[in-house]
Amino acid sequence: MDMIINLIVGAVGGNAGGLLKQATMGPVLNSIVGAIGGAGGAALLSGPLGSLLGGGQVGAAASAGVGGVVLTIVGGLIKNAMAKKEG
Repeated sequence: MDMIINLIVGAVGGNAGGLLKQATMGPVLNSIVGAIGGAGGAALLSGPLGSLLGGGQVGAAASAGVGGVVLTIVGGLIKNAMAKKEG
């Protein structure tokens, strides 16, 4: 159940990160990349960030959101920079 929550929160974070015009990849790809970032963010950041927020599912969900936003922004910037280079 925790993984499903992390994927959903990551997808929401991915769409939030996609609000930056320079970093958007479209809503579907933002959601997919955000979900992947959510899973990774929860795995990597839930310890440090979770301890700041009191631990548990709240910390893991916050970490998933951060992971989703960060991965979407980085992926979008790379994708859009490559598109400019080709065109």
